[in-house]
Amino acid sequence: MPEAAFDSLPVVLIPGLTCTARLYSEQIPALWQFGPVMVADHRRDDSMAAIARRILAAAPPRFALAGLSMGGYIAFEIMRQAPGRVAKLALLDTGARADTAEQTERRRVLMAMAKDGRYAEIPELAFPIYVHRNRHGDEALKRIVLTMAEDTGLEAFFRQQQAIITRPDSRPGLAAIACPTMVLVGEGDEATPPELAREIAAGIRGSRLVVIPDSGHLSTLEQPAAVTKALVEWLRS
Repeated sequence: MPEAAFDSLPVVLIPGLTCTARLYSEQIPALWQFGPVMVADHRRDDSMAAIARRILAAAPPRFALAGLSMGGYIAFEIMRQAPGRVAKLALLDTGARADTAEQTERRRVLMAMAKDGRYAEIPELAFPIYVHRNRHGDEALKRIVLTMAEDTGLEAFFRQQQAIITRPDSRPGLAAIACPTMVLVGEGDEATPPELAREIAAGIRGSRLVVIPDSGHLSTLEQPAAVTKALVEWLRS
């Protein structure tokens, strides 16, 4: 709980690829204690710059910003466009590097599958990569992932993938990030491994690195209590 009402700070949460507000469903009640919570809409544009502009247009004048995976890529773009508006930054299960040629090729294969009417198969294929190896058989967790992808929809999936493919390398801007920053990663994250989180934390002076045990890429869903605790400590810092 915040110590006083005047400490209220709005929080903007950015979901990942084919993820929705459900990604943060376990965290929102605790974060709301600190101020209004907004889950950003990242479905309507096909570049990081345009997505960030849309989010900034809807966001409060000054806010705490948290993004997971693709949400982290967008957060880096927001820091480029409007660093003075971000009071605190949390980067969850993400990386600062641009796509490699191999990653881009894999994305284009998935986009071709989706165009062939096989969009519903994609989250099924991705699930073992996105969650900790101990959760591969977790049908309840899989249902959340599939529902988020369904709610995102095919056209938004294409736009999001295009934005990810064309995103810039954010490493050159890490040293310019001056607000209190937390970098969090699941210890078993295969999509954006802990070494990428360590790279970000090393580049942002004074940042705090948090590694969540027994968690993969979708840490907010896999270990919600641990992630909520870390986010509360981040807002209190």
